[in-house]
Amino acid sequence: MRQLGVRSVIDSVRAHKMAYAIGVVIGVLTFAVGRFAVFDRDRAFYPTILIITASYYVLFAVMGGSTSALVAELIGLLLFFATALAGFKLSPWILVAGLGGHAVFDLVHGYVVTNPGVPAYWPAFCLAFDVSLAAALAVLIRARAQQAEGARS
Repeated sequence: MRQLGVRSVIDSVRAHKMAYAIGVVIGVLTFAVGRFAVFDRDRAFYPTILIITASYYVLFAVMGGSTSALVAELIGLLLFFATALAGFKLSPWILVAGLGGHAVFDLVHGYVVTNPGVPAYWPAFCLAFDVSLAAALAVLIRARAQQAEGARS
């Protein structure tokens, strides 16, 4: 595990600029395709994305051959699975929080879990993906709420 510090975070940002940029692009494209293809009319679309996003760390633990990392990553996956389920059943705002929470998980992952299978660029890419998709989803939820409010008036 690495040591958490402002300097290490700044160094990571500098080293992985492209991963952040691509993560934002893929996050925005995922949102845009979901809207264009009308996938997001199905309430399961964003919960499924959250589950899949969280499952990659489990895959990396398997690829890295680390049993301890696998156990830690499965615990994380279960937490995000529960968040996705709650977002599906209760409120899409929980999904926004879940994606934001996964971004925080990406930020601290290397400091709390030793997973030899995680590519160096992955946490940066995934963080940017999570944040951009969470932001787009928040804007959509807000717009839908305003539209519904306007229809009631």
